[in-house]
Amino acid sequence: MSIPLLEYKPSSQNQRVDGYEVPGEDTPYIYRLEDCVDQTDISELIWAAYRQVFSEHVILKSSRQTNLESQLKNRAITVRDFVRGLAKSETFRSLVIDKNSNYRLVDVALKRLLGRSAYNNEETIAWSIKIATLGWGGFVDALLDSEEYSTAFGDNTVPYQRRRYKGRPFNLVTPSYADYWRDQEEAGRYKWGDINNFRDLARSLSIKMVEFKPVSTENISIPDTTRKTAPTGTPASISTAAGFPLR
Repeated sequence: MSIPLLEYKPSSQNQRVDGYEVPGEDTPYIYRLEDCVDQTDISELIWAAYRQVFSEHVILKSSRQTNLESQLKNRAITVRDFVRGLAKSETFRSLVIDKNSNYRLVDVALKRLLGRSAYNNEETIAWSIKIATLGWGGFVDALLDSEEYSTAFGDNTVPYQRRRYKGRPFNLVTPSYADYWRDQEEAGRYKWGDINNFRDLARSLSIKMVEFKPVSTENISIPDTTRKTAPTGTPASISTAAGFPLR
């Protein structure tokens, strides 16, 4: 039996009130499937979805979901289904899910899928319980099938950060993993020139004590290198500059 979503009190965030700001560089560009007239427009919409869900400005070929892309280009699925597939993909799992706690996953999912941050800690706890009971897939379905998502984006609009007055956009403040994991990766990374490298090298060296052994010249045998017979014949040289005659 699934635990119902705990009640929480929504706060008056920017996206819940009408805005009067003048459009500028911070105004997000809205990608809608009904606005696409050719394959170029659909390709731009697909890349916008990748940037929104994966929060990666450079998408590797191995990260692309070509099956989902083909279905969207043929209008076999909606943009909502495409976003759902990206959020449930193994690439997203390896980039985000496996490296974060449930609390941070709620923060990332709300910003990338609903275009807003959590109202308060109560909402974060409520949705984290959904992850624990339904799993990541059930949590994604709960967000994308919610009334809030349908009202804000519908079936054919790529999610975007709905309102922003100040600060950086969500895709810059929610990287793949949080500070804790990044610090762990940084601590385990080899750094050239770090003093700890030399300390580890010094500890790994096996030092052997040099034993002093006195040596007497009486015990040294010097071989006789004198010639027994005088050399005979004509000296020869292969160097033309030498004073010896050529043979």
